This record gives sequence, structure tokens and C-alpha cells, in this order.
Amino acid sequence: MSDLTQTLWDLIVVGGGNAGLCAAIEAAETGARVLILESAPKAYRGGNSRHTRNFRCMHQGPLSVLTGSYEEEEYFDDLLRVTKGKTDEALARMTIRASEACLPWMEAHGVAFQKSLSGTLSLSRTNAFFLGGGKALVNAYYNTAQDLGVTVAYDAEVTHIAIEDNAFTGLDVTLDGTTTRLKARALVLASGGFQADLDWLADAWGPAARNFLIRGTPYNRGVVLRDMLDQGAQSVGDPTQCHAVAIDGRAPQYDGGIVTRLDCVPFSVVVNKNGERFYDEGEDVWPKRYAIWGRLVAAQPEQVAYCIIDAKSIHDFMPSVYPPETADTIDGLAQKLGISGAKLRDTIETFNAACREGEFMPTELDGLATEGLSPPKTNWARPITQAPFYGYSLRPGVTFTYLGLRVDETARVSGPAGPLDNVWSAGEMMAGSILGEGYLAGFGMTIGTVFGRIAGQEAAAHVA
Repeated sequence: MSDLTQTLWDLIVVGGGNAGLCAAIEAAETGARVLILESAPKAYRGGNSRHTRNFRCMHQGPLSVLTGSYEEEEYFDDLLRVTKGKTDEALARMTIRASEACLPWMEAHGVAFQKSLSGTLSLSRTNAFFLGGGKALVNAYYNTAQDLGVTVAYDAEVTHIAIEDNAFTGLDVTLDGTTTRLKARALVLASGGFQADLDWLADAWGPAARNFLIRGTPYNRGVVLRDMLDQGAQSVGDPTQCHAVAIDGRAPQYDGGIVTRLDCVPFSVVVNKNGERFYDEGEDVWPKRYAIWGRLVAAQPEQVAYCIIDAKSIHDFMPSVYPPETADTIDGLAQKLGISGAKLRDTIETFNAACREGEFMPTELDGLATEGLSPPKTNWARPITQAPFYGYSLRPGVTFTYLGLRVDETARVSGPAGPLDNVWSAGEMMAGSILGEGYLAGFGMTIGTVFGRIAGQEAAAHVA
């Protein structure tokens, strides 16, 4: 503790996930004296980056494990579709262009990649997967930071950022039960959204939010974000918008991670507690639609839904962590799921009657659509007829919220009087600057890497 308080740091980074680590590494490579304050204990370090799997990357030809090309316009069009145009085009295009240089930078700093997974994920051209997953990426960056002399304090809860005359002058952090003031010449804020604070989530969403599950770290409670907003920092993003997917309803309240996601939706019929369908399960390939299902389920009674499939589809998606409920009849399955057997049987029979003949192609849009059904199913619509029948419960699983700090292209945070002199932000804490709504698979890691690197470079230049 005394070593931390007696040092005037060049840079303090609040948050030890992907974005914070990228910032720390960039600054340390210039010779800056860097301290990372991570609120989690060492075993749980890395924030939501622990649970990630891949990085979406622009490239003009084959690059590392990525095939073909994925150029700026296609990437930006994909982003526009999921955000429905709610993005800052200048920041988004800058992020997309910068992603191409990030992949070799990541490899040079210890991150290993592998070819993409197959099945419902058709990402070999757009997303580079981390060998060993997000934990391997986090560990690689911590090893690199250690080699560069970066100091890391775990279980370090930052409670207040001191801002005077438009500049950061110090921060209050609680370590080992004692709160103390640390000082630095520059600050990077990368401590994520507020999704782990269920009270704040309920303020934004209403009481229904208390039925949400948090896929990621329980340490992203928005303490620093709220402190900065209370001091007049300019905000961006809607507090009701977030990256939320449909996950297994049996997942833990916090930290279940990416393995709790269910990829069977495109091949299923999804019903709510009343046994009623409510959306097109086959709207698009899963990487472009999986992120809308959290909000869809959140809007249903009791914030729960159920995926129903039959024996034909059980091997068409990645296996689930928890086994499905199984029965030889639809009525028997409904009983196990706790919904009306008569209503579920009627919904399935109506759906089956709307299906038509055609070729089923699970890895691409096959156009095998229902006829005369509302809502329709526009791809992969096969009758659910072959026992045994399977069912999974679904709950909204929040990864991160979009309310955050407004930044410019240099990642600098804006206060009430304009850009702060020596404060930058990166990662989920500012992602709302680009993600107005919706989510594009792997783009959170892109934002974190690009803005983390920029924030570190800018902070290092400031203190040089």
C-alpha cells in the first residue's frame, strides 16, 4: 500500500480487462510508470474479457487465421444493420479501419489465434478466435504487462475520481479495507458498464430487470461511471440499451460466461410462458441475430421463454452446458417446462402446418420458410414431429450496458467544460459512443482493443 501511495504514477488505469491492458501495455512500452487498479481478485481478473472468444477484424486479404477479405464497407454495413443506424459513423469507421493493425499487434503481445468454429457460427472471414479463449488472451496481456514493469493491484475498488480545473488530480481507492488517495499524471478509465448493479439496472428497465442474469463479471457495478457522471462528465448511450443475449435459464446470476449461451434458436420454435411464439426464429444467421434475443425474452411475461426442438435438430448446434428437458410427447415436454400442454401442442401443430417442402441447410440462409404464419419463420423451418422432443428455458443474459462516457477519436473523455486534460476511456465504458443498440459478434473486443491502444498512446504522449 505504501509503495502505491508514495509514487506519483505517470498513468493509472482503472480496470484490468482487455481495454485497460491494451492501454497499460502501450503506455509502458514508452517507458511510462503504469499502475492498473483491478477491482476483482487475481483469480477473477480480466472483466468480461475472460468470457470472450473472438475479435472482429477488417482485412483486405487473408490475415493470420482469417480467410478472404472483410473490408470497411461490408463491416460498416453489418454494424448499421444491427444498430439500426444508431452509431457515430466517424468513430465506427475509425474503429473498423484500425482493427486491421490490431490483430498483428495482439499476436506480437502474446495472443494466439485459431480458426473459427463451425456449425451455426459462420465467422471464418470476419472473426479471429482466441486459442484458449478470453482467459488465455487476458493472461497473455498480464504476462506482457508484467514484463514491461506494469504494477497491478487486485481487489482495488476505485470509489472517486478527483477532477479539478478540468483535469484529473487523483483518485480514491479502497485496498485491504482502507481507502486512500493515489496520484498520477494521467488516467485511463476502462472499468466497464453498470450491469452488475441490479438496482441501477432496475432503475433503467423497471422491476423486470431483477429477472435478468448477468453473463459477465460481477465486478462491473458502474461505481466509477456513476462518479464521473455525477461530476458532469458527458454521457453517451441509452441506459436501457445493452448487449443482451438469450442464455440458458438455469445459468448462475453472475459470471456464467459465454458457455451459457444457447445456439439452438434458429432450428427451434421459441415460445413464451403462455406457449405463444413471438418472433421469427430464422430471421438471419445466428452471429447477426443472437444478440437481439436477450431483449426479446426480456419483453415476455416473467422474462422467460422456451426453445422447442425435436430429434432432427439436436445435433445441428453446439452442445449446451446443461442438458435439455426431454420427453416423447409435446404434452410431456410442456409439463416438464411448466407451460400449458394444450397451448404448446396447438402452437407446434400450427407451426408444422405452415412448413413446406424444401432443402434444409443449417449453415446458410436456406429460405425454408413457413407460409401464412405470424410471426413467420423465414429460414430453417422444419416441422417439429420427431420424438424425442427437447426444451430449454431462456432468460435475458446481459453482457454489458451501453450508457457510458462520451469520447472523441483520441479516446479523451469530455467533462462539463469540454475534453478533460488528462483523462481517457476505453472498452465497455465508452462503447455506447459507437453501439447505440444491438450488437455485432466480436465488436466489443474490437472497440476495447482499438480504444485501449489509443488511450494508452495518448496518455503516454501527454506525460512524455
